[in-house]
Parts: sequence; structure tokens; C-alpha cells
Amino acid sequence: MPNHPPQNLTVATTGASGAIFLRHFLLAVERDQRIQTVNFIASDSALRVMAEELNVKGRATLIARILGSTGKPSAKKIHLQSNDDIGANVASGSYPADAMVVIPCSVGTLARIANGVASHLIERAADVTLKEKRPLVLCVRETPLHKIHIRNLYRAADAGATIFPLIPAFYYLPASLDDMAREFAYRVLAHLGLPQPDAFRWKG
Repeated sequence: MPNHPPQNLTVATTGASGAIFLRHFLLAVERDQRIQTVNFIASDSALRVMAEELNVKGRATLIARILGSTGKPSAKKIHLQSNDDIGANVASGSYPADAMVVIPCSVGTLARIANGVASHLIERAADVTLKEKRPLVLCVRETPLHKIHIRNLYRAADAGATIFPLIPAFYYLPASLDDMAREFAYRVLAHLGLPQPDAFRWKG
């Protein structure tokens, strides 16, 4: 966890199922006034998943449609970056990003991050996050896991990443998929030092 609430986040999404969790994470960071800037990267595989799960297609007005706006872009702080742009701001350690979250994180993306293969912006930004010793949260989504997956989870964790499997909670009796996805997003943000005021808190 950073020493202060992060103001500049890098958020990436990849080709694993679970686009609804990304939607609620972006909605939360857009609302949170402590966060000033969000650089958002979507892989080509993520675009396919979002088309199938959220009915969001293509890159034009992508962020607005993820957030549920059909009119003008509603995001004020979320900036779309191309995964092919290896020279983007977040590809450099001199850029003052405070933390990075990959949600959902496919095991293919996990493998490239864990083994230092940075041919696209998502992996390069994660590589920079690790080398600069900034928080990197990987919301991995896959089941079952074979030994290569498990080794890569260990390698990423050993390099400094937090493995935050995309597993929703049920003990607060969520009423819908949106409730589950929203609460998971809140848990990730709390881990980064950004607790949300309407998050569920267990009282025992």
C-alpha cells in the first residue's frame, strides 16, 4: 500500500472474463475526488470481451460507453491510451504514476508481466511499476490453474505485485451482479489506500 492515497492511477484491462468488474472500478475512480488522473489501457482481447459482456464495441467513445453514457464522454479524468503505444507516458519510470491495477488480468498478461516480456504498453507499464517499486495489483481471472499459472503467480508476487484474484464476496448478501462487482472494486481501492464511503464493512 502506498504511503499516501494515490492520485495518478494506471488501469489496464485484458482478455479475461469479468468486464463488469472493470466497469465498476472505473465508475469508482471517476467519482473519487482524491484521484486526479487515470491512464486507461485496453488490450485487443479486452475489447472483444467488453463487446460480448458489456455490448461495448470499438474504441470510439470507449470510456463513456464503459461508464454507461451514450452521449458525450462522461469521464473527466480517465484518459485512453493505446496498447500499441510503447512510448506513452506510463511507459516511463519518470512519469509520476502512483499505482497500477490490471482488472481483469488474463493469465497470458500475467505470464508476460511475471517474465518481463513487455512488447505492449500494458506489460511495459506493469514492468515500470515493478521496477519503480510502486503498487501493482493483478486481478487475475482463471480457473482451474495449472502449474505454469501458479509459477507465474509466484514470480509476479515475488517481484512485488499483489495478486488480487477476481473472486467476489458473498457474506454481505449481494442482491445483483452489479453489487458484487462494485464491492470487489471497493476492496481493490481500499487495498490501495482509497477506501470508499459506501463499502460494506464487516462488524462481527
